[in-house]
Amino acid sequence: MASVVTPPSVKVIGANGQISLGKLYAGRQVLVEEREPGVWLIRTATIIPDNEIWLHQPKAATDLQNALSWAQTNSPDDNNLDTILDRFSGQD
Repeated sequence: MASVVTPPSVKVIGANGQISLGKLYAGRQVLVEEREPGVWLIRTATIIPDNEIWLHQPKAATDLQNALSWAQTNSPDDNNLDTILDRFSGQD
């Protein structure tokens, strides 16, 4: 994404303590740092829940890529569906 720097603009903090950054950022998560009283740094951020961090590790990315590659070269079928269901239900 290209970096576009816009000149400063004047915003008014509403009675409820909020400011609008515009529709471009609607629904986005941001980090807000108060550098000193009255000076804030606001950055967009992608927050990853703790229980999903493993998905962003190299091994998980490799495993996922391998699974996607396999899925692209192997057509789905239900020829062995009963065997597969038995295996997952513990009825070998």
